[in-house]
Amino acid sequence: MNEELYGPERAQRLVALRRALAERIQELDRAGGEGGRLLDAAPELQKLLGNARSELFHYEVRSTYDSPEVAESRRIVDEAQRRLDETAFDEPDDDEPWRRGAPE
Repeated sequence: MNEELYGPERAQRLVALRRALAERIQELDRAGGEGGRLLDAAPELQKLLGNARSELFHYEVRSTYDSPEVAESRRIVDEAQRRLDETAFDEPDDDEPWRRGAPE
């Protein structure tokens, strides 16, 4: 899979990762009474939270990344705009430059 894109399969894995984290927290909570198991499992939960946080960061960053096709389209539009800007009329205040030289 292209690391620059965040496809539907990877998004589903992120959802599964977050659900697994939630389930593990609930398991520990039910097993421990008074939160003791939750506190004892701090290193495990830190690791799971770190994995989930890292994957969520990738989701946020990669989901906004332009695909190669979109990047090429954006480049073409930007280049056309730049050329248009370079060919601006010599008299920018003239609203009707096509009428230059027309008899008055």
